[in-house]
Amino acid sequence: MRALVTGATGFVGRYLIAALQEAGYETLACGGPHDSDALPIDLHELPSLRAALELGRPHLVFHLAAATFVPESIAAPMATYVTNIRGTANLTQAIRDYERTTGARVRLLFASSAEVYGAQPPQAFPLRETCPPAPANPYAASKAAAEMLLLGEARSLGLDAVIARAFNHIGPGQNDRFVVASFAAQLAAIAKGGPPQLYVGNLDAKRDFTDVRDVVRAYVMLARDGASGEIYNVCSGVARSIRDVLRELIIAAHVPVEVRDDPARLRPSDVPLFVGDASKLRGVTGWEPRIPFPASIRDIYRAAANS
Repeated sequence: MRALVTGATGFVGRYLIAALQEAGYETLACGGPHDSDALPIDLHELPSLRAALELGRPHLVFHLAAATFVPESIAAPMATYVTNIRGTANLTQAIRDYERTTGARVRLLFASSAEVYGAQPPQAFPLRETCPPAPANPYAASKAAAEMLLLGEARSLGLDAVIARAFNHIGPGQNDRFVVASFAAQLAAIAKGGPPQLYVGNLDAKRDFTDVRDVVRAYVMLARDGASGEIYNVCSGVARSIRDVLRELIIAAHVPVEVRDDPARLRPSDVPLFVGDASKLRGVTGWEPRIPFPASIRDIYRAAANS
């Protein structure tokens, strides 16, 4: 089996390529237009996507490439919409063109986000796939729109698409713009002799964290066993406060710190609680998280300290 991965040089993409290769897939890693570590593609250019499909001849396409940073989506929403909505539409067009000219059949696994749920009433938790989306920022809106695009094409154009709604995922090598990686990077700098101040945003928010290595394993299993036109949550089902995450990291780092609030790290529409239900995923694939949360935290800090 052959798999093509967009966004293959990103945080999740690198882990997914490794998981696919371990599972025996031939892989074609696709990166950005200026990426030297993978086949360069441009989601805005159909010829680029058609060429990648012709080269890779995939049975599966994992679409990870996206504008993913919420604050950037708030600062520049149109760029996020163009990449995440139009880019997805271009990819599905390229897949249809490839299927028409080759007679092949391609399955698309779309990496969406639980951000599409937005703020929900307390009785809605843990969130299930039947919960109506209520996006609270442009990034979430773009992912919700891309989901609707894929579901519409699955129902009317025969697109074979499976949607994975991943909740917060963490792991070694994540960009330090994201909260857990930011804490780890700050603690590593303190451990190396830097000032002891550690800057934080909202520590009371509760999130559902899953190790990225478990997330990509779910993606591979869904690509094999998921039903076309269906949405699946990928999550641990456990809500942890950001404060508890920080405490675990401080324990791992063994350094004294002075925690300081940083208003720049606060989101204008932060959601206080975010936890999901992965029973649909488990029922179809048998997936369960394998990596304990403390082990993830230790690996994250170790990677930050060695970088």
